[in-house]
Amino acid sequence: MRAPGGKRRYNSGMAKDAAFSLSARVGRIRPSPTIAVSTKAAELRAAGRDILNLGAGEPDFDTPEHVKAAAAQAAEKGATKYTAVNGTLELRRAVAEKFRRENNLEYAPEQIVVSNGAKQSLMNAMLALLDAGDEVLICAPYWVSYPDMALLADATPVFISAGADAGYKVSPSQLSGALTEKTRLVILNGPSNPSGAMFSREEIRALGEALRPFPRAMIASDDIYEHIRYDGRDFCNIASACPDLAERTIVVNGVSKAYAMTGWRIGYAAARPELAKAMTKIQSQMTSNASSISQAAATAALESGTDCVGPMLQAYHRRRGLVSEALNGIPGLRCPPIEGAFYAFADAREGIDRLAKSGALAAADDVSLCAALLEKIGVAAVPGSAFGAPGHFRVSFAASDETLKTALQRMGEFFAG
Repeated sequence: MRAPGGKRRYNSGMAKDAAFSLSARVGRIRPSPTIAVSTKAAELRAAGRDILNLGAGEPDFDTPEHVKAAAAQAAEKGATKYTAVNGTLELRRAVAEKFRRENNLEYAPEQIVVSNGAKQSLMNAMLALLDAGDEVLICAPYWVSYPDMALLADATPVFISAGADAGYKVSPSQLSGALTEKTRLVILNGPSNPSGAMFSREEIRALGEALRPFPRAMIASDDIYEHIRYDGRDFCNIASACPDLAERTIVVNGVSKAYAMTGWRIGYAAARPELAKAMTKIQSQMTSNASSISQAAATAALESGTDCVGPMLQAYHRRRGLVSEALNGIPGLRCPPIEGAFYAFADAREGIDRLAKSGALAAADDVSLCAALLEKIGVAAVPGSAFGAPGHFRVSFAASDETLKTALQRMGEFFAG
């Protein structure tokens, strides 16, 4: 069909163009499961359902006032133009000072790349490092995006798993057994999303021993939950625990979790100079710089230290106890100690088997369990299979005490039958 003037008019009723196709790259990946859960929960809530969303991975607190004030001041002063691709010098200096002050790591501002969130920081690193045939070692349970990001970079994800009995932490022998000459990147995340597990300094040093014989393997340290930890645990990453491996390490972090700034979209990475330059080059052809206003806000957050994190951490600590006690009191569930982050990761295999046999689930798996939790009792949780741990599920306790208590009561009644 042609419109007046001879131009072709397209409409939804036309047959699909047989010549059109999507890339193989798109076919290799899946949509983010955590975003899918939150989207479904929002749709049901908009339809009038009483939905308690424990699937979201963001703080339920507001951004600190001094951070918002810095953003407003930046806008008033006209800081609304493009910045350097790798971030303003002020923010990169603040990041370098944060690493020196909190992690005993020395980076020049030129080694810092500011991006639109820690996810982009990690994606930049993968695109700069990985080629077809390279392998990325991922410790399960893992953050949902790691495997798909590796696939987007044409690499092959390889998994090593640790269950509840191991505290969801892989051992040096597991790591050593999985490393090969094809291993180009190893991802370490602690405190972990989804399990909350943290490696101690001694455990990280032992992992370093396994990594040393494989000099081609770079290490991505995802530290985004660095400041959310419990029971006086110290934070340590592999760059600080094993200084000789620092040049092989990309330290990824951001302001989203600690400062309740998820929507501001500021992450950052520190790497050896030639890698930081390559990551900047890639970002220059994708998004260019992160928001100038957000960068001003992040600068204020980092320069102010972590005192404002304290009240949020106190609330998380209280909620952690509430959630952990309730989940471990439900027959068929097991929730190991939560060392950091704001998630509880429950081993539900026993409960799933029992519910499936009773007919309460469509199938004996965690996907059916989470579907039933959402549809039948209005509680949104994320299936463990999305994190490489079938038979588990994740709930976030970045929610009000009232929401958590109601959701946990519903879950208890559901599992009790």
